[in-house]
Amino acid sequence: MCRYSIVNNVDIHLFNLKFAAKELQRNSKKCDKEEKVEKAAVTDIAIQKGNMEVARIHAENAIRQKNQSINFLRMSARISALMDKFEHQFETLDVQTAQMEDTMSSTTTLTTPQNQVDMLMHEMADEAGLDLNMELPQGQTGSVTTSVASTEQDELSQRLAKLRDQM
Repeated sequence: MCRYSIVNNVDIHLFNLKFAAKELQRNSKKCDKEEKVEKAAVTDIAIQKGNMEVARIHAENAIRQKNQSINFLRMSARISALMDKFEHQFETLDVQTAQMEDTMSSTTTLTTPQNQVDMLMHEMADEAGLDLNMELPQGQTGSVTTSVASTEQDELSQRLAKLRDQM
């Protein structure tokens, strides 16, 4: 359950990063348009009318808009690279987590001794007054039958030994 909430949070962060990257690209395009407007102002208004100070201000604004546009594109590219790296690391983490879960489940299965499981099941069946051979699926009856037969054999051997001692 915790893993799925992490996935949802990651999806939200990825969406926010993509949104921010798109917003930066839009801002870059907006700066490009404003740069063109400033350049047009330099030629149309300032130089043609002979006002060099106003022309200089519009030229500075055009250069500033161009630099801002480039900076927005750089930041958008960095966010995109960050998103790609983040997605790659998250996919790697997901694979590692799945592999670790598989390993943990197989390890816990392997560390449980089968004979202890069989003994516990036999004890619980005895306490409940059930015949264990009838309750187990077909694949497991062989080992339980063998242990029950060996127990009966041991009892018979003991009784035979007592009879020989009495004679």
